[in-house]
Amino acid sequence: MAEQTNQGKVLSVRSSVVDIHFPVAPPIRNVLTAGEKGEVVIEVFTQLDNNTIRGVALTPTQGLARGAVVTDTGKPFEVPVGSQLLGRVFNVFGNTIDKKGNVEGCEARSIHREPIPLRDQSTVSEIFETGIKAIDVLAPLERGGKAGLFGGAGVGKTVLITEMIHNTVSGHEGMSIFCGIGERCREGEELYREMEESGVLGNTVMVFGQMNEPPGARFRVGHAALTMAEYFRDDAKQDVLLMIDNIFRFIQAGMEVSGLLGQLPSRLGYQPTLATELAELEERICNTKTGAITSIQAVYVPADDFTDPSAVHTFGHLSATIALSRKRASEGLYPAIDLLQSGSKMLMPNIAGERHYKIAQEIRKTLAVYEDLKDIIAMLGISELSREDQRTVFRARRLERFFTQPFFVTEQFTGTAGKMVSREETLNGCERILNDEFAEYPERALYMIGPIEEAKIENVA
Repeated sequence: MAEQTNQGKVLSVRSSVVDIHFPVAPPIRNVLTAGEKGEVVIEVFTQLDNNTIRGVALTPTQGLARGAVVTDTGKPFEVPVGSQLLGRVFNVFGNTIDKKGNVEGCEARSIHREPIPLRDQSTVSEIFETGIKAIDVLAPLERGGKAGLFGGAGVGKTVLITEMIHNTVSGHEGMSIFCGIGERCREGEELYREMEESGVLGNTVMVFGQMNEPPGARFRVGHAALTMAEYFRDDAKQDVLLMIDNIFRFIQAGMEVSGLLGQLPSRLGYQPTLATELAELEERICNTKTGAITSIQAVYVPADDFTDPSAVHTFGHLSATIALSRKRASEGLYPAIDLLQSGSKMLMPNIAGERHYKIAQEIRKTLAVYEDLKDIIAMLGISELSREDQRTVFRARRLERFFTQPFFVTEQFTGTAGKMVSREETLNGCERILNDEFAEYPERALYMIGPIEEAKIENVA
């Protein structure tokens, strides 16, 4: 005899929030289906009493009315995992959206999983090279760590993320997962085409919860992508690069869900459970003794205000922070990384090495002095500075130009071939600039080059 299904009836529908009466209230996080074909998917968020639950719909609730029948599936939200996922594009439900048919024969896993216990986590600190000069020298990434790209709208977060995917997939033997949370569908489509053309799509899984989707779907897409990444780390024993674009949209979706559930907002209108929700996602990203998930997360900063609660709470989870500056973008210094604001916990003599640490400190000191002198230069001109200060300013300006770099993913717009530079080559270049080897060279000679050897006086008009 078939097992009796637990069915309930809709009491009320308010946007994405649905109250449902059951003979016995299903457990929290269970998935419910409604509609003629089960097209409305609802996740149980709270139990109001023994019979009534409040759920959040992950699909549009059009056509759902009072009294409609809702079926409890008896299990939490699941997504497919396995090597068959490589090269494909999925939505939050684990369904393919690239018009290439469904993925067959995959294991399904719940998106709600516990983090790896501390005893099973690796404690070895290793640097993860990206081939991007400014990051590798001043804010080196940790293998199995979390790095944040902070910046307002239009300063180049997505471009930087796509470049990192290109470099890591072509330079490392691992695979990458791209998770788009509440981003533009145009960006997703462009990224898909770029990856297909550059031949890295075969080692990539893409998961999207787009801007136009209900807040419940955007809130869960990060967990879905992370579950897929955990399979490659724990079962396939691979190194995984997890790109999240954008973690702020995850927080924003949580804020919308919280408001719909009727929770009292916290500071600046954010949900009271902001810290917990973010930690539930972030704490699952770590490295074990057999594999690692290295995560790079774009973080939109509302109104360029780094004291915003969303930015502050995200900072606490990261081992490297890469701040993008609108001012540098306006000066044409791409990638627009703020060299003084960016930093990493990896930049220590015992991890990065004594030489790397000393050069990085010297660079910061030179740039900080230049920053302090900018007001004097603006008022009185550079000629009023002492000889030593003038030399420092010239060094700083050459360093700023040397940290620009042509990207592979922007070749079609700039017409300049992309460059990938090793950490050692970049350190050599910085050291030579600090030793005034390029004092005779115009600043322009160091702009948009790869290694320092490419700087030539005669090529500058």
